[in-house]
Amino acid sequence: MPRGSAERTHSRKEEIIQACACLYQTMSFREITLKEIGEKTTFTRTSIYNYFHTKEEIFLALLQQEYETWGEDLAALPETHTALTAEEFAGALARTLEKRTCMLKLLSMNLYDMEANSRLENLVAFKKVYARAMAALARCLETFFPAMAGEDRQAFLYAFFPFLFGVYPYTTATEKQRQAMDLAGVSDPGYSIYTITKSLVIKLLPSK
Repeated sequence: MPRGSAERTHSRKEEIIQACACLYQTMSFREITLKEIGEKTTFTRTSIYNYFHTKEEIFLALLQQEYETWGEDLAALPETHTALTAEEFAGALARTLEKRTCMLKLLSMNLYDMEANSRLENLVAFKKVYARAMAALARCLETFFPAMAGEDRQAFLYAFFPFLFGVYPYTTATEKQRQAMDLAGVSDPGYSIYTITKSLVIKLLPSK
């Protein structure tokens, strides 16, 4: 395979992104460095700079992959269901998010840093995938709730997408956070990503 081939570039980028994803399962965004990421790849750490200029660009690429996968799940809903009630759709939508813990974690904690420290072309690529996910959800609304007015669909989208930034910390707490809540007298209702998402979606959808 030619040294500068598109296949080689894609393969190396994918290896870097997956190394980052693996580290992110047990380490925080701030703890992870290019050195740690490089140590989990099969090539030298300095080679990473041929593909990504900063660790934020790597995380942004990981987030982009998460959005691509989520968008595919959203796009599949109208293809696999001819009709869904509000409760059925809310449950199906919540299931798609339940699988995207990494996406929700990145959104809630690190989006500003990723966008601020990535090159414009990488940010544009991410925004395009983000827009496709929003369009896929809009198509779901058009398919399953045809009586829903255009402004109501837009209101749904611009309530639901900001919600994504907060659902992870409200449903996932560390032992230290739980201890602090106990000491502060703050109750934990124990909502999961699924339950809190389904509840919101039902409230945002038309009653009939």
